[in-house]
Amino acid sequence: MSGNNGQILDAHTVAEIEHWLGKYPPEQRQSAVLAALRAAQHQNHGYLTVEVMDAVAEYLGMPRIAVYEVATFYSMFETKPAGRHSISVCTNISCMLNGADDLVAYIEGKLGIKTGESTSDGRIHLKREEECLAACCGGPMLMVDHVYHENLTKAKIDRILEQLD
Repeated sequence: MSGNNGQILDAHTVAEIEHWLGKYPPEQRQSAVLAALRAAQHQNHGYLTVEVMDAVAEYLGMPRIAVYEVATFYSMFETKPAGRHSISVCTNISCMLNGADDLVAYIEGKLGIKTGESTSDGRIHLKREEECLAACCGGPMLMVDHVYHENLTKAKIDRILEQLD
């Protein structure tokens, strides 16, 4: 590691990146970019800053723009502060036909936020529309912190939200 990213990426994050780098040939360090960004985002309390993305780029020997492209393409990454819990509601055709749009409106009303926003207490972030979460047979569905919840009803949503600290 060169430069000052040792001050930006902590030992745990570096160890996580090194673990993933071990899965790829040495000349393919960029293959670990998703795992590196995930670890860096976790270290940075749920979002990526330009400084953090630059540290990842330097550590992996990648152009900064390539790291920015990855971080802004995938919905799993946030580039601004977000709530502790991330909720993604699938609104693709299977879920939409089963009432996902109404459930998004219900969640927005219940939390007092719109998609792309976090609650004022920083507890929950309602991610922007998700194209597909690959659980079509269980629609409507949502994902909370990477855990799937399928066959949603308003009552199920209430129980899910109540369990989040």
